[in-house]
Amino acid sequence: MKRQARGGGSTAVGVHSIRTAQEAAHGRAEDAEPSRLRRRLGHADLKAVPETRRALRELLRQWGRPGRSDIAELLTSELVTNALVHTDRDAVLTATVGPCGLRVEVRDFAARRPRMRVPDRDEGTNGRGLVLVQSLADAWGVRAHGVGKSVWFELAAEAA
Repeated sequence: MKRQARGGGSTAVGVHSIRTAQEAAHGRAEDAEPSRLRRRLGHADLKAVPETRRALRELLRQWGRPGRSDIAELLTSELVTNALVHTDRDAVLTATVGPCGLRVEVRDFAARRPRMRVPDRDEGTNGRGLVLVQSLADAWGVRAHGVGKSVWFELAAEAA
């Protein structure tokens, strides 16, 4: 399922699940199909941040690790906010839950790479996004594309 975004607002590009996480838990781990959320985020559309959190919460509803789900929501909010605030283009979020855990990737179409910085007390809560990602994710990184980049993080399924 793919829809083109026109104007502002985020557009769900697709949510897929062949089997629910609960069904997968009763089978072998290698048989489990991943569940996926894919969402187009409109340029500077900050209402996409809470919308994306709600969609991710629904995706992770059957994941069974509330503490990990809360961390996933926080880190996803940081990546989405960064893409919407620090670039002048749309972005695409992809979240995939599989037997090994969760991977969230936010792709934007700006060449400038994010930079980690030490937050300044005078900046309030600004400047802490990547520090949070680095601190709380099991793995994270930046991957260059022909046009733009993806910033991603992973949370392992077995950690609680």
